[in-house]
This record gives sequence, C-alpha cells and structure tokens, in this order.
Amino acid sequence: MKRLLCLLALVVLTGARDPILVPEISQHEVQVRQGFRGADLLLFGAILTPEGSRAGQDYDIVVVLKGPTRSIVLREKQRIAGIWVNAVSAEFRSAPTYFAVASSKPINKIVDDKTAAIYELGLPWLQLSPIGSYDPKQQARFSAGLVDLMQRDGLYKEDARGVTVSEQVLYQARIALPSNVQTGTYTAETFAITHGRVVASAISRVQVKKQGFERFVELFAENDGFWYGLVAVAISVAMGFLAGRLFALI
Repeated sequence: MKRLLCLLALVVLTGARDPILVPEISQHEVQVRQGFRGADLLLFGAILTPEGSRAGQDYDIVVVLKGPTRSIVLREKQRIAGIWVNAVSAEFRSAPTYFAVASSKPINKIVDDKTAAIYELGLPWLQLSPIGSYDPKQQARFSAGLVDLMQRDGLYKEDARGVTVSEQVLYQARIALPSNVQTGTYTAETFAITHGRVVASAISRVQVKKQGFERFVELFAENDGFWYGLVAVAISVAMGFLAGRLFALI
C-alpha cells in the first residue's frame, strides 16, 4: 500500500503524458507447505490521467496472471484392437503452467481479435508455440485439447467480470491459485483499454516457493540427483519388503 501511494504521488508531480497504471498485489510471495490448499491473490491499483487526476473517460481493465512456462508433450489416444495406445503427439515449447485472465467486461466487447492476440487477452489467443510442422487443423485440435486439460485441472481460467473499477480510478481483481500450482515466478500484467486500444500496461510479480520439508526434497533432488535417486530406490525397496512381511503375517 505504501508503494502504491508513493507511485501515485510521483505520477501527480511529474505529469506524465500517457495514462499511468499503478499496480499492486496483496502478496508477492506464496509459500507452498505441506497441506497447501491454494491461495487467493488480490490485484489492485489505480489508473491516472496525464494530469494525475481522475480519468475523464471510461477505461476497461484486463489482468493476465501467467505462471512459468515449460515444454509439454500432448499425446492423442487411439483404440486399436480393443486397446488404447498413444497415437499422434504434439510438443509445445513454452506453454504456461498457469494462465488466468480477469476483465471488467467480456474480452470481445473490449478489443478486437487482433489486439487480443497481440496481448494474449484470453484462452483463445494464448500463444502455445508448438514445435515442428503440423497441419493447421491438427495444431488447433491439440491446442484446444491442452487448454481443456489445463482448465479441468483449474490451471487455466477466465473471468469476464473478475475486475471491478471504481470511478474510473481504482480497480481490483481476485485470482485464485489452486493447490497444484507449479513453483516459480508468476507475472501479473494489467492493461488499461479504451475504445479498443491498450493505452497503458504494468507488471507485478509473485514468487511461488516451496517451504519446509517440501523445499528440502526439492533442493535435494536438484543438487544431489544421484543420491536422491538412491534414497528413493532404497525407500521403495524398504516399503515393498515391509508390505511383503505384513501380507505374510496375515
């Protein structure tokens, strides 16, 4: 909140020419511990006119929260002789592990498709960067399949009424992170839009980190992969031995 007030004062004093977005976020670090059930992020801020006063025209706000990207291989199942096997597959170079969009109105009522695609303002315009050459129809089918799977896991979402704007100055949006989010740096990009044109944007960042025993296991696996593998095998063998002894007693 102090940072938000300082930036507001700075904008008023400097008199910037373009509208200025001053974003803030309720927490810049989310700690993932045992029993983590997700977190709610409050993204809020203000938009000021070039004179540093209340906006004299209507602005729509769109907030895009994107998680770290990774390569994903998607395989299509096909039934052959009564058995489901892997058939055609597609690999995406930089699919976000989390993607959420909240807006003050439905995106198609704010911008046209070209602008939405440039800024990735929604799931239909998400750039998934497939690797290799695919038939356009096949690429579209795999892209839609990946988005559908991520939506079912609660990792991709859209809320066409998720942003509230007060007197064309203050805005706020709540976006939920599910319990199965990946760790890493999340970027929250806010766009101010008027008459179908993006007039201002700003970025905030959130760190999602594992803490406690989960953090120890993660660091152990990353820094000492060989010993981590040996310990994992030893634990598996011990559990199998104990299970065998228990069943023998029964």
